[in-house]
Amino acid sequence: MSEPFSRFLHPFDVARHPSLEPEVKRALLASWASDRAAVRNRPALRKPPGVRRAVPVDDVLAALRSLDGGEARAP
Repeated sequence: MSEPFSRFLHPFDVARHPSLEPEVKRALLASWASDRAAVRNRPALRKPPGVRRAVPVDDVLAALRSLDGGEARAP
């Protein structure tokens, strides 16, 4: 995948993808949570390359928790 982010609109799209391995999901979501994906002057938002719309970092972290069976509410 050259632009893995462009296939997903929201972190829960990654977390719920039926054919991605859990390790791949974690890697994608960790890169979404990274400061490199932070929106300038809006530290609570993340927008990885190729993603159309910024999402709250809280949504990214909730999607990561959902992979561990943690309580996570999808938007």
